[in-house]
Amino acid sequence: QALRSTAGPEVDFARAEREHQLYVGVLRGKLGLQVLELPADESLPDCVFVEDVAVVCEETALLTRPGAPSRRKEVEAMKRVLGSLNLNIVEMVDENATLDGGDVLFTGREFFVGLSRRTNQRGAEILADTFKDYAVSTVPVHDSLHLKSFCSMAGPNLIAIGSSEAAQKALKTMQQMSDHRYDKLTVPDDAAANCIYLNIPNKGHVLLHRAPEEYPESAKVFEKLKDHMLIPIANTELEKVDGALTCCSVLINKTSEL
Repeated sequence: QALRSTAGPEVDFARAEREHQLYVGVLRGKLGLQVLELPADESLPDCVFVEDVAVVCEETALLTRPGAPSRRKEVEAMKRVLGSLNLNIVEMVDENATLDGGDVLFTGREFFVGLSRRTNQRGAEILADTFKDYAVSTVPVHDSLHLKSFCSMAGPNLIAIGSSEAAQKALKTMQQMSDHRYDKLTVPDDAAANCIYLNIPNKGHVLLHRAPEEYPESAKVFEKLKDHMLIPIANTELEKVDGALTCCSVLINKTSEL
C-alpha cells in the first residue's frame, strides 16, 4: 500500500501495470526517447513515483530527501542510475531538510517550490544553492499533496493550472513572485492540470495529458492546443494513491551512449 493522502478505493494492480506499460510505451515507442527503468523494490511501495527523489536540470542532479521517511531509501537506486549518466550529483544530507520532486516546478527559466507536508523551507534553500543560475521562489501548498498535484508546464511558457481555489491562489503567488509573465491554461480538474510537456527534435511540442474518459472537460481544453502533438494517457489507478503523470518519470535532456 503506497502512501496516500486520503483513504480511498483499492488500486487494481493489473490495470495499474497496464497503464504504466502504456506510459513507458509512449515515451519509448511513440516518441523515441531512451527510457531507463529502475528495478521495482517490493519493500518500497512508492518507488514508482521516481520524480520525487531527484530534480535534474541541465547537467546537475539533486537527490532529494523525501518528506515521508519510508521513502528515503528510494534515493539509492536513483543515485546509481544517474551516476551512470555522468551527471553532476548533489546529495541532500541536511537532516532538517525535506524535498519531494513533486513540489518542484521548473519553468525553463526559474523554479517554484511548493512548501507542503513533504517539502520544507530548508529543502527549498538547498535546491536554490544547487541551481544557482535560476531564481527559486516558494509557494505554500495546503490542500494537496504536492505543488504539481494541480499544475505543471504545458508548453515553453505555458502553465497548466487547475480551477480550484487553492490552485488559483498558488498560481497568483507564482505570478507575484516572478519577473516573467507566463501564459496560463486553466483546466476544470486539478488532477488534469498535471501533464508532461516535451520538446522533441523532429516532433516539436508534445503534450501527454489525462485521457478524455477520465476528465472529459479538461481534455477539451487541451485539444485547443493546436501546435502540440497531443497524447492522452490514462492514469486512473495511480491517481488513487496521489500519483500524477509527471510522478512516474524524471526527464533528462541528454543524449547518452547507454
